[in-house]
Amino acid sequence: MTAVDDTTIAPSEMSELRQRFRGALLRPGEEGYDEARRIWNGAIDRRPALIARCAGADDVVAAVRFARERELPFTVRGGGHGIAGHAVADDALMVDLSLMTSVRVDPESRIVRVAGGALLSQLDRATQPFGLAAPAGIISHTGVGGLTLGGGLGHLMRRHGLTVDNLLAVELVTAEGEHLRVEVESEPDLFWALRGGGGNFGVATAFELQLHPVGPIVLGGPIFWTFDRAREVLGFLGEYAQAAPDELGITVALTLAPPAPFVPLELVGKPVIGLVLVWCGGPAEGERAIAPLRAVAPPAADAVRPTPFLMLQSMLDSGAPHGRHYYWKAHRLPALTERVVDVLVERMASPGPPFAQINGWAVGGAVGRVDPAATAVGNRGAGFELSVIAAWPPQDGDGEAHRAWVRAGWEALRPHAAGVYANFLADEGAAGLEAAYGGRLERLRALKDRWDPDNVFRFNANIPPSGGGRP
Repeated sequence: MTAVDDTTIAPSEMSELRQRFRGALLRPGEEGYDEARRIWNGAIDRRPALIARCAGADDVVAAVRFARERELPFTVRGGGHGIAGHAVADDALMVDLSLMTSVRVDPESRIVRVAGGALLSQLDRATQPFGLAAPAGIISHTGVGGLTLGGGLGHLMRRHGLTVDNLLAVELVTAEGEHLRVEVESEPDLFWALRGGGGNFGVATAFELQLHPVGPIVLGGPIFWTFDRAREVLGFLGEYAQAAPDELGITVALTLAPPAPFVPLELVGKPVIGLVLVWCGGPAEGERAIAPLRAVAPPAADAVRPTPFLMLQSMLDSGAPHGRHYYWKAHRLPALTERVVDVLVERMASPGPPFAQINGWAVGGAVGRVDPAATAVGNRGAGFELSVIAAWPPQDGDGEAHRAWVRAGWEALRPHAAGVYANFLADEGAAGLEAAYGGRLERLRALKDRWDPDNVFRFNANIPPSGGGRP
């Protein structure tokens, strides 16, 4: 790769780009540059040569063509929430979509058009006044684009499928700088790849998603048990989740109790086992569905109640603030076997990082009823998608001891795993791609040969073309 710095792009070239670019162009040392290069994971500290803050799809086309003509490496930033920090690279051009946040709802057709830089909070705030929602993630400052292209796990997936199962069309800027509308009728193979294949095939400038009646009030919230109940709760959950109604979304966490008003003061900062439940159906049926979980053991805190869906979608934000340093590794686990439960409990019994947790989802319901060949998403079978997570303040330095804690837990779980969710790939390389995509990888590589043979979209969980492209 050719090194790029702030002197590589000639003034005349910058002047030419500015004439056809509506958004902001930021170079090192200019006002706004340092803020624009920062992303959610504070452990990522990289300095691009140029940040192109796009105002629309035409700016994306201009930025991609500018980079291709000069053989400049470039990255794509949507919400900037990816754990590995692929949105930003040293000495590269950043195609920044964060100004492109429009959301347009058609309540009659129950379809929403979402610009490529929008966040989940913006999507939810636009759809909830109509009592509608798109299945998406659980942290409201996550970007819609990255989440969607990788699959899209969230509270509603057991009832309505993954985000990509509700994707109707994508507006895409290709490696050649062409702007296309991609849907199953126009480009079925490319549309298949965009539903789970990540940012390997272009810059997604907009998405159209199918909406579903949800909210504005739903039954949901967290339940916590003291850590000595973890084996009981996890053992029961492993069986219960397989037969639970589709309407029940189940997020599980072994974590340190937060300083929330409903949490007893003596529990704050200590390991607990918790579930966040979201029921998208009638409240009486929801209470009956949740009752067996409450009966496993007396909860130490129970805040499940009728709650605005918007509140549930953002209630976990405080546990994942911008700027903290993060590292995690994930597995898909087909079952919470006794040995898996032992590993989970042993890890959290003596957490090393200042902010340590193991969390994820019970996967099943509608997710597993989609034909596995319909999208590029990997394992759709019932089970649990769990991540071992460390977070620490910047003053802790590079956090190598905290990363070691994560890797040790991940390694202990690996013999029991059956794949990984593509959006949670961190530093696993080719082995991670194989775990995420399995038999789909060959088809994805063939599509990469067609749509990006030079591998210009390589700053992601990169699926290289068969020829390798540029390193």
